[in-house]
Amino acid sequence: MSDTDILIRLILATLLGGLVGIERQIHHKPAGLRTHILVCIGACMCMMIGLSINKEFGGIDPSRIAAQVVSGIGFLGAGTIMVTKASVKGLTTAASIWATSALGLAIGNGMFFAASVATVIMVTVLLVFEFIEEKFALKASDENE
Repeated sequence: MSDTDILIRLILATLLGGLVGIERQIHHKPAGLRTHILVCIGACMCMMIGLSINKEFGGIDPSRIAAQVVSGIGFLGAGTIMVTKASVKGLTTAASIWATSALGLAIGNGMFFAASVATVIMVTVLLVFEFIEEKFALKASDENE
């Protein structure tokens, strides 16, 4: 992978992770702009490392590192979930962190179109579906995120 490829992937990870993070930041959620950018960049780096190890040493499955990102990011997401007797908050933020890590993995793998479309869909879900939930009272009473 050339230095230009690396630069493009890291810049795209910053931009797409930032788009999701801006929505979370605007809504004053515990994981906002910087967190989402860092998660996306980190996942992108992990995928590029996996691809690089495979290219250099051959026969090494790059998806092994990606699988660890997918499971490991759950710990970060779990830290954003707050459970009290009356409510559960942070599930959407945890899901957005997890999905942002998938964006980073896709970008790191060179799947720029898929990551871009997924980002548009993610931001649409976060913005539009919140309005739909509130408008039609679909939001569960214990999910006040």
